[in-house]
Amino acid sequence: MKAGLIAAGLGSRLVQGGINVPKPLVVVGGQTLAARALKRAAAAGAQRAAIITTPVFPEVAEYFRRGAWPLPLDLIVWESPNSLESFLALEPYLREAEFVLQTVDAVFAPGALADFVSQARKARAPGALGLTTFQDDESPLYVEVGADMQISAVGRSKLSPYITAGCYFFRPEVFDWRDRARALGLKALREFLALLATNGYPLLGIDVGPAVDVDHPWDIRRAEELLETGNLT
Repeated sequence: MKAGLIAAGLGSRLVQGGINVPKPLVVVGGQTLAARALKRAAAAGAQRAAIITTPVFPEVAEYFRRGAWPLPLDLIVWESPNSLESFLALEPYLREAEFVLQTVDAVFAPGALADFVSQARKARAPGALGLTTFQDDESPLYVEVGADMQISAVGRSKLSPYITAGCYFFRPEVFDWRDRARALGLKALREFLALLATNGYPLLGIDVGPAVDVDHPWDIRRAEELLETGNLT
């Protein structure tokens, strides 16, 4: 299994809140978000990781190049126009095997990512989305599921208790939808996920428990609370 990590955002809301380091280098619970994501991936069974980051912050690429990591890295430094293209840029490195994908700002309880991957692999589904019912995101992506946790819609209804948590599991065939997504003019990863669900691509929803997206300075303390206690109040 491989791992993908999207670390190409600008973290503008953190900057507006006075955090003057790029988002992947923000320290949460004694580790940078980037280091935490890579260690989670290795603990979940990934043997190699592909990362996309932006040239706007060359210090992030240098951090990845110089660090001692628990798995080998493939690094893409590219000013991606949107989150979908950031994901698709990882295809050459992830095409050969099943993979777990994370956004760099997602923080989960200890062991949650490994449990997510284990459940996804056991189910043998072509794809799985990590879900949470903890809604502390200003633009949550709602996901509708059936009684068997098969995903029926992404981004359609705010009545669902579930939103995406920032981790995904796919088999390489998911990239077969690349050309269709581009032909439709899709620009966001969330739009790509909605395309898959709308067209009957089998996606399993897996509850990963509480999760925090570190978008604002106050999210750092929330994430540390989750790491310390395994829960959020």
